[in-house]
Amino acid sequence: MIETGVKGKNASVSSLGLNNVAAAYWNLTPAELVEETIITGEGGLADSGALAIDTGEFTGRSPKDRFVVCDAETEKTVWWGDINIKFTPENFDKLYEKITAYLSGREVYVRDAYACADPKHRLNIRVVTELPWQNMFAYNMFLRPTHEEIMDFEPEWNIISAPGFRANPEKDGTRQHNFAVINFTKKMIIIGGTGYTGEIKKGIFSVLNYILPQHRNVLSMHCSANIGENKDTAIFFGLSGTGKTTLSADPSRGLIGDDEHGWADDTVFNFEGGCYAKCIDLSAEKEPQIFKAIKFGAMLENIEYYENTSTVDFENVSKTQNTRVAYPIHHIDNAVKPSIGSSPKNIFFLTADAFGVLPPISKLTVGQAMYHFISGYTAKVAGTEVGIDEPQATFSACFGKAFLPLHPTKYADLLGEKLRNGDVNVWLVNTGWTGGAFGTGSRIKLSYTRALITAALRGELSNVDYQTMPVFGLEIPKSCPEVPDEILNPKDTWSDKAAYDAKAQELAASFVKNFEEFASEASKEIMEAAPKVAQVV
Repeated sequence: MIETGVKGKNASVSSLGLNNVAAAYWNLTPAELVEETIITGEGGLADSGALAIDTGEFTGRSPKDRFVVCDAETEKTVWWGDINIKFTPENFDKLYEKITAYLSGREVYVRDAYACADPKHRLNIRVVTELPWQNMFAYNMFLRPTHEEIMDFEPEWNIISAPGFRANPEKDGTRQHNFAVINFTKKMIIIGGTGYTGEIKKGIFSVLNYILPQHRNVLSMHCSANIGENKDTAIFFGLSGTGKTTLSADPSRGLIGDDEHGWADDTVFNFEGGCYAKCIDLSAEKEPQIFKAIKFGAMLENIEYYENTSTVDFENVSKTQNTRVAYPIHHIDNAVKPSIGSSPKNIFFLTADAFGVLPPISKLTVGQAMYHFISGYTAKVAGTEVGIDEPQATFSACFGKAFLPLHPTKYADLLGEKLRNGDVNVWLVNTGWTGGAFGTGSRIKLSYTRALITAALRGELSNVDYQTMPVFGLEIPKSCPEVPDEILNPKDTWSDKAAYDAKAQELAASFVKNFEEFASEASKEIMEAAPKVAQVV
């Protein structure tokens, strides 16, 4: 293996408690990491040139095994509960000593990288991994310093990830043998017992979700973002299945990023230097940009090949439905460099409403935007998960509840502040059902959704008449270019109007029930934007 020289590398490894590693390989190139992965038998090459690996026992994050150290720094600031589970400083120190002892005598791979494309908010990161392909993931997903920057690199945060180290729950304070622990005081993340690389990526996302809103007045966001020829930035929020990746991947607009961003005073910037895309049912026809990005330098996770070939079978989910590919953002042809745009002109909240209640597009007030941001609504449909036989409302605060160290209202209040200080349109876009709920109605045509978003981006919805939707109080345009007028008001698409009204009340009640968790911290403006549920006499 080749060690690429970095000043003070031995001292830096020692400073992390890794005094007796067999070797520390610093900032290897993707080609070197691919070679190491193949030599060690940890992976192989698909016929596209991408590296294919298996993450082992865990093929996704384990939210119940993700902890935050509770100390003087975090005790009164973190939103404690089933998202942020308390971990004692004493247990962290013991676990840290054990994981560094485990790595003693082993080879490790070290990556210097950073998060946040806006230089004013840059966060330097050092990632130490047990396996070479983990280090390649860090290379792909984080931003990459120049050779000159690496020579004097000083990390602010450190990550140590050792999939082969298994915790002892009784002695270490974990729930089971795998864990991911964030220590905001020591600025360190330790990960063990799991090879799922998303724990590395989302660990730093959680860190930024803590630091940026509190200390930099930057709204951290789980969203995609693109920019037009006129330098108009658009942001797309949406949970899985809502079309976030598809609708933000517009060949006529430059991609800022596909997953994690910050909104500062006058910029929207990518936190990352790569994309971590789902691969299930991927095809060149459905997602041409992602499909084309799967080449040498990309890393596929937990995929299967067609029999007796090295061609990936993207429909094969025998290992997991969460098959993934990680690639540097420059694999996307229209990615902007650096990954920075101006403050947004349009924000889209995407939801796949399987109840057929919400309109294909509606314009939100500031209060409504804050309410729907906290709600983070979409719906699961029958067949997507075991046990789901009919549509099921799903809510994830700020469209990323699992990664929020602070109470969701903190992010919503900051969103409201930025909306009031700028000229921003916020749109709620339903990519789900019309003419009835799932099983009766039909999915809104993708061509219509694209036309609605295009019209919003072009300002063509600024000078049309609107009508107010009962119950939810949403403003619905009465017309839009290339979209039939009769589908814009969802009630008009239902043959049974009484059935629509009943379903609207049912969905509104789900919103209100979900929001009970946040109501005590929410402002009057937010609460007044809640849907109005009819009182049964």
